[in-house]
Amino acid sequence: MQQQTVILIVDDEQPMRQLLSVYLSQVGYRTEEAASGEEALTAIRKKRYQLILLDVMMKGMSGWDCCETIRQETTIPIIMLTAREATGDKVQGLRLGADDYITKPFDKEELLARVEAMLRRSQMHSQDASPSYNMLRHDGITVDVDKREVFYNEQRLSLTRREYDILYMLMKNKGQIFTRDDLLALIWTDRSVEDYRTVDTHVKNLREKLRAAGAPAHDVIKTVWGVGYKFQ
Repeated sequence: MQQQTVILIVDDEQPMRQLLSVYLSQVGYRTEEAASGEEALTAIRKKRYQLILLDVMMKGMSGWDCCETIRQETTIPIIMLTAREATGDKVQGLRLGADDYITKPFDKEELLARVEAMLRRSQMHSQDASPSYNMLRHDGITVDVDKREVFYNEQRLSLTRREYDILYMLMKNKGQIFTRDDLLALIWTDRSVEDYRTVDTHVKNLREKLRAAGAPAHDVIKTVWGVGYKFQ
């Protein structure tokens, strides 16, 4: 773990912010706090954070709205904290751009494991650009691996971290079929998510963003029924 790692804790309840800060500081992370979604947006526009812990149920700007706005501006990993257990709420967070979620009340060790896994994945991706894969191109879709950016005919797509990872994995291995279990193992490396519907949700969101930019989403990301997905 690098000492410069700074985590932004966003929660309108001071005791929860303090608890999270204690847990994280005990293992060497630096933390900063925001008591509202508005404060969080101001903070991330001034400073670079390595991770955001974002509560869903906040007064004023909700965690959902805050997450959506953050994702429009940056690819900083987001772990959402929610007291809800309904699958629909978790899926909504993923659709809005969250990278992971933790349900309250949470176990300290699980929290730290999720944080460590997310930071490790982020660091691995930032070092993942080998010379032969710096740019991937197919039918107007361009993936800049160094910058982790995706374009369609020069229009930049605002993808979440996981949406980018799925597109990169499929596009780099054109024609190869990836099962949902393959994608869970390769992209959700800590296996914090076991539900195959999570993969389907991210693929659906990715296709919608490609389609909105004018790309033939279903023509390039093919569903292999009963198996998984491939890039054609």
